[in-house]
Amino acid sequence: MKSIINKISIFLVIVFMFSCSDLDERPVGLLAPEGLFNTPSDVLSVIYGGYGALAHENIYGRQFNIALMLRSDMVDIGDRGTPAARQQVNDFNMDDNNAMSGVFWPRFYQVISAANAAIAGAESLSVSENVINPIIAEARFLRAFSYFHLVRNFGEIPYIDYFITNPEAVKTIAKSSVTEIYNGIITDFEYGKQWLPDKHGNSEIRSRATKGTAASYLATVYLTLADYQKAYNEAKWVIDNKDRFGYRLEADFQDLYRAEIADNIKETIFTVDFLGLQSGADNFNQEYNASMTGIRGADRSGWSVAVPSLAVYNTWDNRDYRKKVSFADSIVMGGVLRPYTAFANTQRPHIAKYFRYPGNAQQEYQTSDHNIILFRYAEILLTAAEALTEVSGPNAESVSYINQIRARARNWAGTMSDFPADFNMAGMNKEQFIDAIMEERRLELAFEAKRWYDIQRRRLGDIAFKGPNSLEPHANFDASRDYLMPIPRREIDVNPNLRPQNPGY
Repeated sequence: MKSIINKISIFLVIVFMFSCSDLDERPVGLLAPEGLFNTPSDVLSVIYGGYGALAHENIYGRQFNIALMLRSDMVDIGDRGTPAARQQVNDFNMDDNNAMSGVFWPRFYQVISAANAAIAGAESLSVSENVINPIIAEARFLRAFSYFHLVRNFGEIPYIDYFITNPEAVKTIAKSSVTEIYNGIITDFEYGKQWLPDKHGNSEIRSRATKGTAASYLATVYLTLADYQKAYNEAKWVIDNKDRFGYRLEADFQDLYRAEIADNIKETIFTVDFLGLQSGADNFNQEYNASMTGIRGADRSGWSVAVPSLAVYNTWDNRDYRKKVSFADSIVMGGVLRPYTAFANTQRPHIAKYFRYPGNAQQEYQTSDHNIILFRYAEILLTAAEALTEVSGPNAESVSYINQIRARARNWAGTMSDFPADFNMAGMNKEQFIDAIMEERRLELAFEAKRWYDIQRRRLGDIAFKGPNSLEPHANFDASRDYLMPIPRREIDVNPNLRPQNPGY
């Protein structure tokens, strides 16, 4: 969304009021929505700011996205000189003072606060529902999106779905049940599916929510809740309407990660759009994923922080084009192309999806031009395959969704190969087929902050981190503790009603 940096000012007025951590630092008076919102454009300005907050360094610019990567079995710490907070997230020894969760918790709540303010402001206007409801739907999408991430990472949290006129009230709000939170999420996404447009203008292709975006997230919510029939219904609806929304698999897997063409990617369902070489106030539009995954000591150096274990690379078949796209196993150092065994800091292949084609960016890849893809059409196909298999067992329709993805993977930049072959389910029972789908998800969506949620919802932690084939062993992984993160201590200090702390912390 190329104009978003210029539309954050009203948003900042709103969000600074309602971050729990900021209550004692930013005294404010009582406000009412009718004093802030006079036109639909006023409401949209706050919504644009909400989208812009997703492009903050605390969320998809680095902290949250990298935390999800490190939490999985696909990304490990490379440079052990990196700050301890990152190592704690990766190594399953977080405490309630972790510096990563301590910044993305309040930032998501700021997005929620802005959404609630926008909804209240929109509802105060005397405007026809055909004009105002699509705007409300965008705000409700942002609210649901934020809560969906918060509830999966922290469990029971305060569910606030109204405009708070007295910020002091935030100090006493109690936690809501997980069921209540998910009910709110589903209701908001359903409203979005009803009222959002099919598409937005060409200048804002996939960085604003549409009907297809809302339905795609509904499918994922139901998949997370193991309500497989509804997950399949929503995913199938998106598949059946892909032409209506302009979705398709890109022919070349590499094109998904070329920042210079990011605005034209039709596989994208939802994205956070960063603006190359532009920095907003307070770390808005600060994109560091390329820096965090880049190779320290290269002629164009990264920081070697988030680096897969060698087992992730070695167990991935070399015939898979997705491996070539996903990894950098050599780099130019001192003007000479050198293998990963000669890398200066971490002698392992690095993630290439972010730093190989960053578009406009600084020398160490900061403030790149990437659109960080949060949802793409391939994931909908995999969701439909998994959900349908859970409902009906292995069948031809499920296989067809996987084979669409495998067919694309056989295209090596225009040269067709014979790997991976079409999937053959002969002799497979339901459990084996589900395992195969999960493996396809692991490879297709590698390093896109999806794997941890798959481990979490399928309760695969003991297998992923303690099993004989573990890609990233962590003997201390504790299934009674580690599927959730601790509620940040600073938030509990402000609001004691956030107690009890999550188990094991």
